[in-house]
Amino acid sequence: MRVFYEGEKHGPHGLSARKADSGLEKAAHATQRTLVSLSSSGQDDGEKLINLDHGDPTMYESYWQQMGEKTTVVIPGWQSMSYFSDVKNPCWFLEPEFAKQVVRLHNLVGNAVTEGRQIVVGTGSSQLFLAALYALAPKDASEPISVISAAPFYSSYPSMTDYLKSGLYKWAGDARSFDKEGPYIELVTSPNNPDGFVRHSMVNRTGGILVHDLAYYWPQYTPISSATDHDLTLFTVSKSTGHAGTRIGWALVKDPEVAKKMIKFIELSTIGVSRDSQLRAARILEVIINSSQNPGRPESGESFFKISHHLMAERWQLLREAVNRGRFFSLPEFQQGFCQFLNQVSQPQPAFAWLKCEDESVEDCESLLRDHKILTRGGRSFGVGPKYIRVSMLDRDHNFNLFLKRLASIQT
Repeated sequence: MRVFYEGEKHGPHGLSARKADSGLEKAAHATQRTLVSLSSSGQDDGEKLINLDHGDPTMYESYWQQMGEKTTVVIPGWQSMSYFSDVKNPCWFLEPEFAKQVVRLHNLVGNAVTEGRQIVVGTGSSQLFLAALYALAPKDASEPISVISAAPFYSSYPSMTDYLKSGLYKWAGDARSFDKEGPYIELVTSPNNPDGFVRHSMVNRTGGILVHDLAYYWPQYTPISSATDHDLTLFTVSKSTGHAGTRIGWALVKDPEVAKKMIKFIELSTIGVSRDSQLRAARILEVIINSSQNPGRPESGESFFKISHHLMAERWQLLREAVNRGRFFSLPEFQQGFCQFLNQVSQPQPAFAWLKCEDESVEDCESLLRDHKILTRGGRSFGVGPKYIRVSMLDRDHNFNLFLKRLASIQT
């Protein structure tokens, strides 16, 4: 089996389209072209449906197309046939090469401590989230343990927690208003989905257990201030590299017993994790590492994180300009911080825009944008009011530019 991106055979989808060795100087020119193209690009008759409800990271396609076959993985038919990847590892379905590249990547970026941690691989971080709840919930309690997160919280937390109606854990809502005595599990998403702010635990009471979801703690989204040192952290390939379809996530777990229970959950639910996907993910991470350590060289290409950071900065600049043309909408304001990885002061530029309708005549912002054929996710899904919507910043340029045009038309 041959798993690959053939960048040479497909036209670019994004404004970042440039040769791998063109560098950041040409990226700056791309910004100017995009600013001009918003008023001169293809006509929008208002009939095309733009789906910005999901965080589908297709923005990254153009970068990986330009990398050609650097991420090609050739898997012979006889390879990866066994269930087992490494029988000496407690996580017996974890590919050693994937584990190696995960450690290398965190050491390079400086966003998480890996020493003294068990790496647990999962089918995306969603499976790892459920595995963590299973592992952390008391098995002999008289009632399910409360699971909480500060609003606005990730919209899937309530549904994933309660979907199987488990007797071990139960969604208990907003951490800001949680006052129940006894043990609890608090989910800390940082940077937060949907609003992009750095988060810390809210409750801080005896008996509390923390799960840190750090899917967006990467240099393209937020300044890397330090290596996080938590008991249990979740990461995912989909938001770090853009490869959502690979369906690979990983957890860094300090307590071996908790890791063992998480591994058992994954064993019982899916008998492990695709070895082929892990091998592909390992190669992708290796290419990203090489692009950062040896940027500009023909064998490594331009730095993934620097190109991605530039792209996100450009998109946020365009969005803020569109919003600031009127008073109909508002966006969060973020504080700058020093990014240890980029070695520069930078500003958060989240994967989602947390947009608020300021017009008093609009009660439901999601419905307003739906009337303009823009699908977003409304504030009620995140535990807040309908004045807010979450908008994906990670779609292809064509859709993103159409979104900006329609946003401007709403304000006129």
